[in-house]
Amino acid sequence: MQTLANWDGGPGPWILFFPLIWAAVVIGVVTFLRRTMWRGRGRPWRATYDRPAGDSPLAVLGRRFASGEIDEDEYWRRLSVLDEQFGRKGGAV
Repeated sequence: MQTLANWDGGPGPWILFFPLIWAAVVIGVVTFLRRTMWRGRGRPWRATYDRPAGDSPLAVLGRRFASGEIDEDEYWRRLSVLDEQFGRKGGAV
């Protein structure tokens, strides 16, 4: 009985590694594209959308509260107005 490893003139056992090599290449390309090119489309892969960005009203309100310009009551009052106006999902800031 001849097996793939002992067959004279045959491809040998290394032929079994080709599917693994191609799988690694495909996974590598998809991972690379997800981390670079596809990141700007749709929803980002990391949860950066939960944090207020740069000059958004929530970021400005948070900075003013942190610097002491407004007190806690004023912060919560303005935050509730922003929640109603912009329809923010979730209650975490």
